[in-house]
Amino acid sequence: MPSQQSRAITDLGTLKALAHPLRMQLYRGLCVARTATASQLAEQVGEAVSLVSYHLRKLAEHGLVEQADPQSADGRERWWQPASDGVSIRDENFRDAPERAAAHLAATRLFHEQRADMYRRYLDERPTWGPEWNSAAPDNESLLRLTPAELGELGEELIALAKKYEERGRAAEAAGDTEARENVALHVYGFPFRV
Repeated sequence: MPSQQSRAITDLGTLKALAHPLRMQLYRGLCVARTATASQLAEQVGEAVSLVSYHLRKLAEHGLVEQADPQSADGRERWWQPASDGVSIRDENFRDAPERAAAHLAATRLFHEQRADMYRRYLDERPTWGPEWNSAAPDNESLLRLTPAELGELGEELIALAKKYEERGRAAEAAGDTEARENVALHVYGFPFRV
């Protein structure tokens, strides 16, 4: 996968391209696999290869994914990879017009619904993961009194900490340390609320 930084999405076309349920699944699948063919991704998401290929091309049109170097001798296979090291979508880039704000809200809801589905699937499959994984998986809630600046600082620190562990895991895996290593989703939300 490219060693670029996370790509900031600021235009409505790219946001809408990513905010399609299947495209987001494909993008997430590529981020996990690092490289994959349309056939491999189609098997993961349970869709036709032709449909997956179409949506990969749409993601590529917006610079979200790109062709990867071939991973096999079969020259007919087209390999794909994320075009950056993740994406960031910030509210402040979509506040300037009602249609942009509405599209950002719809996309955010989709992303959160898909994340909640991932967590529900883990809960349903929890017995199959065993005690080590279930004990290690954090599930907590913190209710804090913060200013917007403090919440922003906390968010940046949490992102930096997650990035540190991601880099550590990828380096260990590249060195051959793959035993007991699994994909792990870490979803962090911080938001103001009133009681």
